This record gives sequence, C-alpha cells and structure tokens, in this order.
Amino acid sequence: MSDTTALFVVSEEGYWAEECIEPLTTLGAAGVDVTVATPSGAPPVVDERSLDPDDLGEETVERYREIHETDDRLRDPEPIAAVEAADYDAVVFPGGHGTVWDVNQDRHARSALRETVAGDDGVALVVCHAVGILGFARTDDGAFLVNGRNVTGFPNEWEEGIVDDLDRIEGRKLPYWVEDEVVAAGGNFDADLDSDTSVTVDGDLVTARGPESSSEAAETLLSELGVAATA
Repeated sequence: MSDTTALFVVSEEGYWAEECIEPLTTLGAAGVDVTVATPSGAPPVVDERSLDPDDLGEETVERYREIHETDDRLRDPEPIAAVEAADYDAVVFPGGHGTVWDVNQDRHARSALRETVAGDDGVALVVCHAVGILGFARTDDGAFLVNGRNVTGFPNEWEEGIVDDLDRIEGRKLPYWVEDEVVAAGGNFDADLDSDTSVTVDGDLVTARGPESSSEAAETLLSELGVAATA
C-alpha cells in the first residue's frame, strides 16, 4: 500500500462524472489516500449530461452513479478553506462546466493550486474545464501561474458546439471560455485535437483535455508520484 495522499477539489455546480470518478478510483485502487473538498463543504453535484448511457453505456453510468451516491469521500467533503494543500502529495481538479462558476473562481482553490505547484514536492492534476483556473491563479509575486507553461484543456472548438449564440448552456451564461483565459494568462495551450487523448506534463503541473483523457491523466499522475498503478 502507498502512503501517498491526494486532495480532490470538486465542483458543487456540476462535475463531469468520468473526470472525477476515474481518477478517484484509479488513485484509490493504487492505495492513494484521497480526501475530497468542495467550495462550501457541501456534497458535490454531478452534471447529469455526463451520465448519458448513449455515450458511456448503461453499466458505466450505473457504476458512476453508485459511486457518486455512496462514496463517503464525495458524500461528506471538507470545505476548501479548511484544508491545507501542503499536507497532500497531489491536488486534483476534476472538470465539468460547473467549475467555471465555483472552483475556478474560489480563492482557496486557487491558493491550493498555487501552493502545490510552487512547492518542492507536490503535483497538481487539472482536467478539462477546471483548467480555466489557470487563467486566474497567480504566483506569490503576482505573475500568472500558467505563464510560459505547456498545458492542454477544454478547447474553444468544442465549446462552440455546446453553447448557444449568447454563450448560454442550458440557459445559463458561460462567463468565459477556458482556452481564451489560459492563453491570455500566457499559457502555451495545445488541446491536441488530432489525438484521442491529450495529457500534458509541465514540471509539477499535469493537465488533461477532457473526459476521454481522464484515465490516462490518472495514470500519468501516479507515475509522477512514483506510485505503481493497479493492473
């Protein structure tokens, strides 16, 4: 068993099931001790669009839903303000449009990312829409944390097929697009749209494009932590 620890910062506005549960179960199976935190400490909400049996199959949807409803870590999270990122070997930010409205805008979430990337030992994994936090997180000297770093994330090309002409998704206004904010903050953004998956490692920052990259991202994180994945 590993004595490695990881903190998951999960949206209360709607996390994408695969992007949270695949890393959660992959790390757990490898013996990583996982703690879940949300902005207020309330249980995270799963985006129902991420539980479509036409996309995932009935069996996978049932498994994701059962984990969402019964996993004690997801059902009884910590408030982000009550945890210290420095106490964990890794901090994971699962994606989903919900992160645009809460996690990415949360000062304690940004602090957790900054402390992890600035520290000597920590590794951060940021997935899909959660990559938008890189457009706002700054280092202690005020520079954008992502400036000059290579990252992947949810691309504008995909967002165009989701929001309407007024940038609304299911009637709710999307305040910003991930790629735009990351590029504006100086990040070298490449979603690698010609590949089935896209995971980028730049030092102690690991980023992943979207749902289909979640498993690879989790395995990459384990490798960065020096933890053997379970076959």
